[in-house]
Amino acid sequence: MTAAAIRTRATLIGFSAVLMWATLALFTTLSGAVPPFQLLAMTFGVAAVIGVVIPVVRGGRPFGHYRQRPTVWLLGVGGLFGYHFFYFLALRNAPPVEAGLIAYLWPLLIVVFSALLPGERLRWFHIVGAALGLLGAGLLVTKGQSLAFDARYTTGYLAAVVCALTWSSYSVASRKFGDVPTEAVGGFCAAAAVLAVPCHLAFETTVWPANTLEWLAVLALGLGPVGGAFFTWDIGVKRGDIQLLGASSYAAPLLSTLVLIGFGLAPLTWSVAAACLLIVGGACLAAKDMIIRR
Repeated sequence: MTAAAIRTRATLIGFSAVLMWATLALFTTLSGAVPPFQLLAMTFGVAAVIGVVIPVVRGGRPFGHYRQRPTVWLLGVGGLFGYHFFYFLALRNAPPVEAGLIAYLWPLLIVVFSALLPGERLRWFHIVGAALGLLGAGLLVTKGQSLAFDARYTTGYLAAVVCALTWSSYSVASRKFGDVPTEAVGGFCAAAAVLAVPCHLAFETTVWPANTLEWLAVLALGLGPVGGAFFTWDIGVKRGDIQLLGASSYAAPLLSTLVLIGFGLAPLTWSVAAACLLIVGGACLAAKDMIIRR
């Protein structure tokens, strides 16, 4: 397999994470009233099991990937847990529309930060494609309404900025640790699950899933958007086209909205249609080089 084919394959694997993140809103809705940090502990626990099963299936040791240097653990746990911690903190201290839009700067930041990586070349169409995606995500989040930033929510806005910086930095810095096996993500998830427990006990009241459907939704979250997606994302950012992955990540809120519309949980509006054109157009522009090569 050629280097270009390996890069394309890794990019497609990485994009599968975006497809899984598109189901986040649906499965979270179906999981009932389970509070965020408790849900995080449960789903990351499922992801930790995935990290144990993968090496066993491959004939390796179940916990062999836990033996990593401290900087790797700091990056992995800081990225996975830090992103969610600051995201929840932002939602607690600012209106969800504004906080969500600020947090969704991370795909654009990935494209920009990728210029710091050796062997990567940031072109104008990467920036414009990601910017179009951000505009589309903005339409989805605001539903076409105007934003109203208020100084009273500065703490929440800052938390959202840190959230975006955390995930974009984690994604780009992961390329620097290409020698770390993807199975190690399971260890990061296990640590994040443990850290989520005291946060849950400090800020929330325990609410368990009320029925089988809600339990299955929690399991689906752990296997997909809040678990399994981190493994495929790791492969994508380490070996794939990270700029294209960053720009195309704006497909997640679009696909998520379309899934909710398909299940009758959200209406189809002009803002969704416009967002679709902006996000798809931006992703195609960012993928210009890959499309031309084919």
